[in-house]
Amino acid sequence: MSRVISTTVYLSDELSESARKKARTWYCEGGLEYEWYDAVYEDFTLICNILGVRLKTRIFTTTGGRSYEKACIWFSGFCCQGDGACFEGLYHYQPGAAQHIRKHAPQDEALHRIADELQAIQQRNLWQLQADIQHQGRYYHEYSMHITVERDSPTGQEATDDADGVLGDALRDLARWLYQQLETQYDWLTSPEAVDEALIAGGYTFTETGQRFG
Repeated sequence: MSRVISTTVYLSDELSESARKKARTWYCEGGLEYEWYDAVYEDFTLICNILGVRLKTRIFTTTGGRSYEKACIWFSGFCCQGDGACFEGLYHYQPGAAQHIRKHAPQDEALHRIADELQAIQQRNLWQLQADIQHQGRYYHEYSMHITVERDSPTGQEATDDADGVLGDALRDLARWLYQQLETQYDWLTSPEAVDEALIAGGYTFTETGQRFG
């Protein structure tokens, strides 16, 4: 014989603090399954363009047969040693990068330093350095990027001895910068303030103890 059992449900701001913590945990475990990092990727792509890095792309096909491109950017995080971010792309000298990056991000000293290092090593090589950046292995961090540096000299001049090291370090610093932005965004989205806003906006309901219901 069927029975109807009624349960009283609550919005998150109607819960006790202990129940609200449980509701937040539920959200953090599954609420970020959407591509929350898209805005970070978009800004990173713009920064790469300013610095002279053209990100490689991959083609994806949906179940409906539609194709779309995604930049070759990967990350893992944010709680284990070895977490990080990496990317694939082609780098070449971009005139005015140091000035343009300061206009785009006037307070970001890390980006300023990266742009200055790229400009300095390019100057020592007559602005002829190029680099191919490829991901290798199954981990995602700055050291999973294989960086091949070449000098495109019409007279066959070789790159300076420090070209590989300086250019590689600058590009890996860029990957570290990306990871820091992702971590900052993740920390905000999973903060109590942001989660409470998301729970209210989504109209999620819970039992008195904070168990998801409804």
